[in-house]
Amino acid sequence: MKIDQANRMRWLARALIPIVGTAIGMRAGASDWREWHGPNRDAVSVETGWKTESPKEVWRADVGVGFSAVSVASGRAYTMGNIANEDIVWCLDEKTGKVIWSHKYPCPAGSHKGPRVTPTVDGDRVYTLGRDGDLFCLGATDGKVVWKTDITKELKAKQTRYNWGFACSPLVRGNSLILDVGPLAALDKKTGKKIWSTGSSDAGFSSPRLMKDGTREYVLGFNADGLLIADANGGKKIDEYEWKTEYLVNSATPIPSGNKIFISSGYNRGCALLRLENGKLKNVYENKTMRNHCNSSVLYKGHLYGFDGQQGSPGALKCIEFESGDVKWENPGMKIGSLMIADGKIIAMLDGGELVIAAADPGGFKELSRTKVLEGKCWTYPVLANGRIFCRSNEAGKLVCLGAGG
Repeated sequence: MKIDQANRMRWLARALIPIVGTAIGMRAGASDWREWHGPNRDAVSVETGWKTESPKEVWRADVGVGFSAVSVASGRAYTMGNIANEDIVWCLDEKTGKVIWSHKYPCPAGSHKGPRVTPTVDGDRVYTLGRDGDLFCLGATDGKVVWKTDITKELKAKQTRYNWGFACSPLVRGNSLILDVGPLAALDKKTGKKIWSTGSSDAGFSSPRLMKDGTREYVLGFNADGLLIADANGGKKIDEYEWKTEYLVNSATPIPSGNKIFISSGYNRGCALLRLENGKLKNVYENKTMRNHCNSSVLYKGHLYGFDGQQGSPGALKCIEFESGDVKWENPGMKIGSLMIADGKIIAMLDGGELVIAAADPGGFKELSRTKVLEGKCWTYPVLANGRIFCRSNEAGKLVCLGAGG
């Protein structure tokens, strides 16, 4: 049977996965997690074979106050924190938690203390953004500064009047570094120089997503005024959808699927599904079935899984149908938290420090395990990477690594 070159290469790649994995000591199904919400920015991991029973602590580190999650690449774990009014970018050994390098710069801890941004790893570079607008490109292996810029000057980015800090985790697209900091913007990832910028709103607390509709690709931003869509190639504004929330808190990352986009906010604002049609956003539905305060829902097999309610208060973990907004199930009485999904399972971190693993199944809520792993305010989403689960306590400044290897 004749096999074309593309099929031959795909077959060879699949055949080499177990060989390469064994050679470098990586278990089958393991996967790095190089940026906010993972390689597809959707908080869904391809990792399989990990344990769902109560995971055990492997190591714990003091990383300072803050809300930065963990990115994992090439045996290193990256995060941010603030100690004594200095932001610190940490590079830790993924297996042991030992410090490989750290990079510090002055920055007030502010209210809701510390940085909000998750580092983005791209090849031999790591990109970080401080709460006051300090954007760094650092060497991934040594932490040396490649370039630095201030987005309040380079992009004229502005915080809201509440001054709760910039929270956008950078997105790499080709040679561009894309930010959602009020305006949507693309910088040259090699130099930090502006390529394009569109919009003039104050910053929300969301991070950008890419959306493909046919042959076109768009960038989605969720600023203080609402949803903003721009052409990914040149930055031309396509459309915007006003979505005002109390305290100007639009935090959840927009969720695209085909030509539809789901947005959600807390403070009883609710959620909406929008359709992009002929360059215009049209409302499909709007309701209050999902009110994501600080953390996004996750789309998995046509259903959204997320926490409905205000962070720091009791609420409900819910499953709703993406296309209709109909509630499939809800589990009330849980502290509001954050989540990701891997291998058909929800990995959720509850405020107060409980790690819950449950089935990602629209047929009903099924809890598989619940483990107390941290104390205090825990608003940062957990990360599964290479058989380890990384959890963060925000005000206690603790990062814990749990073993979940198969």
